[in-house]
Amino acid sequence: MDRTWVTGRSRSRGSGNLCNNFYSQIRKFEEQSCGHYSSSFCFFAVSRKTANPNLRKTNDPDQLKWPYHKYLLLNIYFQRTWERAKLASTLDHVVVATDDENIAECCRGFGADVIMTSESCRNGTERCNEALQKLGKKFDIVVNIQGDEPVIEPEIIDGVVKALQGAPDAVFSTAVTALKPEDGFDPNRVKCIVDNRGYALYFSRGLIPYNKSGKINPEFPYFLHLGIQSYDSNFLRIYPQLPPTPLQLEEDLEQLKVLENGYKMKVIKVDHDAHGVDTPDDVHKIELMMRERNIS
Repeated sequence: MDRTWVTGRSRSRGSGNLCNNFYSQIRKFEEQSCGHYSSSFCFFAVSRKTANPNLRKTNDPDQLKWPYHKYLLLNIYFQRTWERAKLASTLDHVVVATDDENIAECCRGFGADVIMTSESCRNGTERCNEALQKLGKKFDIVVNIQGDEPVIEPEIIDGVVKALQGAPDAVFSTAVTALKPEDGFDPNRVKCIVDNRGYALYFSRGLIPYNKSGKINPEFPYFLHLGIQSYDSNFLRIYPQLPPTPLQLEEDLEQLKVLENGYKMKVIKVDHDAHGVDTPDDVHKIELMMRERNIS
């Protein structure tokens, strides 16, 4: 294995036998490479449902509520996200993984490598795994960046990769930043709690931790999960074999399958005030951020 790849999203883990087999593979790999990863690959996985949040629960084009220029703006977001990913020093290759030919054509138009994936992928992690198999090359780490993160800092991408490289007991790494009080009860803003060693304890669409008053504690450091994660490539191949888990299904968060199956997830804390496009209001917010940072 000689590269790092960046791709779509993340997911969880399964049976004890799979775990044992996976960790035996990891131990063998560590013996061969002195515990160090040598390469990284980046995908950002985009589907039609990602490109238009109003279609996340339906495939009916008639339910498209966004003005057409907003939909085109999201294509610009894909290009800016791709360009930001290309600036990361830890990535050897950046690819767009999508199930939509229109998105693929748009991304090829600005020079991106594109891998088409099936519409059956249930989340970004599965899309990344399928794209990795189609690529037919071996990478040590696969990074998943959501396509609607046009102001993601390359340093955050590098930090997530290095966090996984430095945590041989983890199969997954991600990033969090400070949660804004106004986002505390927004289910589109995924929250995370982390242990004293920097490993994820839980992710939720609800406010966590939740105190007796039922209100946000202005003195508590709540964390917002960012749309980037990296995986050990061996684990990424195992992930689709793992059955969905109760917490994953209840929260609709793919990373919970990782935790429910006992795998470890390294988390880095960063200073980052952006988030992905989950609602039409987010488009205006990110437009302002892009102008403030001179990202045209």
